[in-house]
Amino acid sequence: MIIYKSEAEAAKMRRAGRIVAQVLQAISEMAKPGLTTLALDARALELTVKMGVKPAFKGYRGFPAALCTSLNEEVVHGIPGPRRLAEGDILSLDFGVIYEGYYGDAAVTIPIGKVSPQAMDLMEVTRASLYLGIAAACVGKRISAIGRAVQSYVEARGFSVVQDFAGHGIGQEMHEDPHVPNFVRGFKGYDAPFRAGMTIAIEPMVNIGTYQVVTKPDNWTVFTKDGSLSAHYEHTILVTEGEPEILTLI
Repeated sequence: MIIYKSEAEAAKMRRAGRIVAQVLQAISEMAKPGLTTLALDARALELTVKMGVKPAFKGYRGFPAALCTSLNEEVVHGIPGPRRLAEGDILSLDFGVIYEGYYGDAAVTIPIGKVSPQAMDLMEVTRASLYLGIAAACVGKRISAIGRAVQSYVEARGFSVVQDFAGHGIGQEMHEDPHVPNFVRGFKGYDAPFRAGMTIAIEPMVNIGTYQVVTKPDNWTVFTKDGSLSAHYEHTILVTEGEPEILTLI
């Protein structure tokens, strides 16, 4: 069941989203060669506490950290640890908070030092596909419009879209209806029409090689089956009668 948000609820999600954006910006600026992903997580948690909100991921279904840190071939749900960032890495940072009972959720992929032209292209294409997906989330269209926009653009640029994971509704729960795939070919499920008040997290995950992924023995970290690089971007948005509103911006 899709839950449509009132303006009062949207205001809380707007605040949650702004905090998420602020923390992601701080962590992105902090990430440098030689620093551990565990240090990034500690700083994210410190900022979360300082801003008076709760970390959305820590403890969620047993996840052990406040921040997801996915490096290079890792697609999503990477667990922070002692591994040190190295020049040429690309790092996905996925973060969320709970503000007065409402969730905010966003992700970015950043370069660590100087990265290869192919890695830069991957990140740029993934980010652009996110904004194409957001633009498709308009009253008068359906959920599948997001996947159509993302997949057609990504594949035209020679990359592939992960199909095992998708975006989602969000509000008082991290994952609400509807399911929001980043692909359209083979789309199954309820192709819900967009209505004002719908809040969703759109999050394309794009690989240089195959779209196929594997989960590590930790039961969290997902990586590309062929070991190729992956990028991930995400925003939480509010569907309105006009253009979609991005809630996870500073």
